Amino acid sequence: MVIGKEVLAIRGVESEPVPRFSEVRFEDGAHFRIELPSVEGPDVLRAVVEAADAAGVVINRVSQGSGAMLLSKSELAEMARIGADAGLEVSLFVGPREEWDIGAVARSHDGPTLAGRLRGVRQLRYAIDDVMRALECGIRGFLVADSGLLELLRSMQVAGEIPESVVWKVSAVLAPSNPLTFAQLARLGGCTINVPADVTLGQLFEMRSVSPIPIDLYVEAPDAMGGVVRGHEAADLIAVAAPMYVKFGLRNSVPLYPSGLHLLDEAMMIAREKVHRAGLALEWIEDSGIELIQSKPGAKGLGVPEP
Repeated sequence: MVIGKEVLAIRGVESEPVPRFSEVRFEDGAHFRIELPSVEGPDVLRAVVEAADAAGVVINRVSQGSGAMLLSKSELAEMARIGADAGLEVSLFVGPREEWDIGAVARSHDGPTLAGRLRGVRQLRYAIDDVMRALECGIRGFLVADSGLLELLRSMQVAGEIPESVVWKVSAVLAPSNPLTFAQLARLGGCTINVPADVTLGQLFEMRSVSPIPIDLYVEAPDAMGGVVRGHEAADLIAVAAPMYVKFGLRNSVPLYPSGLHLLDEAMMIAREKVHRAGLALEWIEDSGIELIQSKPGAKGLGVPEP
């Protein structure tokens, strides 16, 4: 006897629902926000702000993948100042993790799924130290790719050890592909949750149906994440998944992690092109006939730095 559908229904999950427009919104009433990933330091962040101003594009959040641990305190403070002035969230990856560790499995053929996890209590301690160091410099947004770390950070926040304004962004490395895992990550403390770039409208609605937590979605993904290019679909995706961070990677670009001066020129050019891609998607959204609202700079709920 097939009972899978009934079991899911008992747990409040619709199986293969017909996508419907989401009625959930960000705290400011907006449907979507724009995020640019791989903004690896203050020079790249300045390039984003300058390009966005020139193009008339509002960027609501930038994120970074190399890790806060690879930025000096002065660089962290500078990113906090730039982000605060622009009213955008600066979200930094929590530092030590398996892909940078001495363990070999994460770099093996079958190992990338472990890349964002933490090895042992010592790495958990380093991760907390990394967060506290960035907090002291004014950063209020972090990417987390380990579920245990996420739960620990949220418990520290509830206890008053970390400011309530801090936003925990579940990384694409930990992206859930089904609604039960999505809801689990929300319960553990995720404030926004990155889902796979190749999800269908139906799968997006499945995840939206179990939690109001904002969804982060690459509408253009780097090659290592599938190279999906679907900015022209942005309006339909937002309508089903709102509230949603519309995220722009860049297909056919140079890998940047871990970044530094040796990749600065490439990182800045890639960031400027992502602003261009965001502008194109905004044109598609405007022409879609679907009335969608983007958050303004400094909107409530953004982890805008507090330098």
